[in-house]
Amino acid sequence: MTSLVFITGASSGIGQALALRYHQAGWRLALAARRVSEMQAWLTQQGISAQDARCYSADVSQPDSIISAAKACMTEMGVPDVVIANAGISVGMDTRIEADLTVLQQVMNTNVLGMAATFHPFIEPMLLRASSSTHQGHAGTLVGIASVAGIRGLPGHAAYCASKAAAISYCESLRGELKPQGIQVVTLAPGYIRTPLTQKNKFPMPFLMAADRFAAAAFETIRNGQSFRVIPTPMAWAARILRILPNAWFDRAFRNQPRKHRSST
Repeated sequence: MTSLVFITGASSGIGQALALRYHQAGWRLALAARRVSEMQAWLTQQGISAQDARCYSADVSQPDSIISAAKACMTEMGVPDVVIANAGISVGMDTRIEADLTVLQQVMNTNVLGMAATFHPFIEPMLLRASSSTHQGHAGTLVGIASVAGIRGLPGHAAYCASKAAAISYCESLRGELKPQGIQVVTLAPGYIRTPLTQKNKFPMPFLMAADRFAAAAFETIRNGQSFRVIPTPMAWAARILRILPNAWFDRAFRNQPRKHRSST
């Protein structure tokens, strides 16, 4: 049977670009997002039939919602070979403002808890087929879409940076737990990708990359089983420098960094 990929946040941006890349490679698609009508319209526009793709309504910040969608996918389409936890939000916060504590909770629920809730329902079914002759010990692949913003905490980006740092560490822990059992865990850390999410940014975005180019690089990374990759490559070098930059230099370099927009601005 043709390989199956399950992708969250598939109604736009990176999720949609990944869906198209996998379709071009001959995979069946299970797409999950809150905006089902937009996913359906996009599938129709691309000429992708119901035989090759199905859409599932899900809010990853609500574990019951994404777990229900995952179970429906497995009932109707089978256990995916690749699961991509891509859904995420990016909103600025100001810790001085009490209402923004709710913003932090919302971002963490979506970007971290939502990733774990996406992976959870697929792990046991993947492990059950690990010894199958058709998979030859490889049970499946879980892919977490983090961000280069998880490397260092940028001023005015506390919620997003914290959530992506947590996502990177979570995936690293999960990789150590599941690799001996035949499940690969891949962490992707995009830089600035041209999507509806980044269109709201009011600050420079170095090495801005088209979503389809990101999807092509991500597809190869996942196929090769690479455990961690920053995309694009120039951003990977920048991330290495940021990681080792002394705090005093880092603070000076980003002292005038514009804040990420808050939900009310």
